[in-house]
Amino acid sequence: MEAVRATERTQLRRLPKRATYQRETIYSILDEALVCHVGFAYWDQPYVIPTLHVRDGDRLYLHGSAASRMLNTAATQLPVCVTVTLIDGLVLARSAFHHSVNYRSVVILGNAARVDDREAKLGVLRALVEKIAPGRWAHTRTPTDKELAATMVLQFPIEEASAKVRTGQPMDDEADYALPHWAGVIPLRLAASAPIVDPRMPSGTATPEHVLALTKSFALPNGQR
Repeated sequence: MEAVRATERTQLRRLPKRATYQRETIYSILDEALVCHVGFAYWDQPYVIPTLHVRDGDRLYLHGSAASRMLNTAATQLPVCVTVTLIDGLVLARSAFHHSVNYRSVVILGNAARVDDREAKLGVLRALVEKIAPGRWAHTRTPTDKELAATMVLQFPIEEASAKVRTGQPMDDEADYALPHWAGVIPLRLAASAPIVDPRMPSGTATPEHVLALTKSFALPNGQR
């Protein structure tokens, strides 16, 4: 898989050894993350808004209300920055200065384009639902034409992008390794609890298998809590 080209705007200058421009890494981070943050300027005021996203090939898709300030601003071809961050662990060092986190992050710069074709919009919405809960689309009502009209979908090319990754143990100053302070990594991961049934569900409705499977996919290994 061909790497994205590092540009003046995406080339990492601080800790460049943590940078990668490999699409495989960038795509895996985007696919695992449930939420991205979209940065844009509106009337000289910067905003950063969290939202759901989904990737299909070399395109990133966002959706929301057709009245959304964020989406309408991006749809005018103004430059936008999309970021994603996954936190994998807390890095506790011997010195306060060297405390850190293990993480995987992606930054995408570019201009958005609207997706107006009805079937294309439905395809993006289906992909979003399936990303959140695989198998869910078949257990939902399809959006109506009115709902589709009230929804805006944007696509971003994943071309001007970079990933940054930190792994491993703390990197203390050599003289500090003799100190008695505990140092190491506390791994972190996303976990799910048991499903909470909507009280307006008809009595006796069984929890579908795709919901149970989703809960298990976020379960901690070996019964850890």
